[in-house]
Amino acid sequence: MRRIRARILPVALLAIGTLLLAGCPPRESIEKINRDPGRYAGKEISIAGRVTNSFGLLGTGVYEVNDGTGSMWVLSHGYGVPGNGAKVAVTGTLEQGVSLGGRTFATAMRETRRRH
Repeated sequence: MRRIRARILPVALLAIGTLLLAGCPPRESIEKINRDPGRYAGKEISIAGRVTNSFGLLGTGVYEVNDGTGSMWVLSHGYGVPGNGAKVAVTGTLEQGVSLGGRTFATAMRETRRRH
């Protein structure tokens, strides 16, 4: 009986881990996204890097993330805006021609989740 449990446990853990990873959107480099934004438009993707600029008020705003390959503006609504220098991983949908507060951003990500 113990031998069966010893075999089932690793297989079950591997299956659970695979299912969890399959649900995560792919992490892309900002350079790759900026090179072909149409490929990612409307799709959920993830980026990670340091915040280089941020502007916000009452939990809404924009911030710029630089991952070493390029920079991208992230639109945040209800998540707050991280401070300059903060390291973040952001998941969201890529949008083109976004306007916010009288400014137009050619390509920006609308945030759906964030990790610090």
